[in-house]
Amino acid sequence: MKTAGWRSALIYGCVFALCQPLAACGSAEAPPASTNDGKAAKAVPAIPADAPLVIAFGDSLYAGYQLGPKEGLAPQLQAALAADGVVARVQNAGVSGDTSAAGRQRLTYVLDNAKVKPTLIVLGLGGNDMLRGIGPDQTRANLDAMLAELQRRDIPVLLTGMMAAPNLGSDYADKFNAIFPDLAAKYDVSFYPFILDNVVTNKALMLGDNLHPNAKGVKVVADALAPLVEQALPDAE
Repeated sequence: MKTAGWRSALIYGCVFALCQPLAACGSAEAPPASTNDGKAAKAVPAIPADAPLVIAFGDSLYAGYQLGPKEGLAPQLQAALAADGVVARVQNAGVSGDTSAAGRQRLTYVLDNAKVKPTLIVLGLGGNDMLRGIGPDQTRANLDAMLAELQRRDIPVLLTGMMAAPNLGSDYADKFNAIFPDLAAKYDVSFYPFILDNVVTNKALMLGDNLHPNAKGVKVVADALAPLVEQALPDAE
């Protein structure tokens, strides 16, 4: 990760430490109303039925926590791809409050019920595990199982990483932070080290809870992920 990325991760970790009394990152009980603090992504042209399917599978950072229907990661990533002239359908499979265990439980259902085989899964879980103090070994095992299942199905993956809050101690942080690069290397998948890099350090890109990006922040994330997604799509160079 670049130095700027580590700085973003440290600041995000400090915010996590202050906000850890919250039940979870994007608890399922939280209201889903739009914040109206940023304009929605531009309208995207109609996507052909046979367009490649990308599934964004994660927690509240994927689900569009407190954002409008066009402001979350899936619609903004689809728009970012379209802006580059890349036609793909991006499906939102984010669930606010999901731990890695919950994601592991529902992964097969999402894959089995997809209308077509996904061209790519963008996978991002673990933040809620960290907030709840779940052992890194459990998080690693759950993500490992998901990546193994996706490998078995021959579905490429873009893994997005998370960083531990410093108040959990260096031992926990060392074990947790190593999960994502280790698994990306083990399964030889595309890897984006910190999902909120270049976002969390800018209050103008974050919601009032200082944990989740607003619509403008999500656009930064989507624009950063788009080139990695494009590399996995058919006819990519």
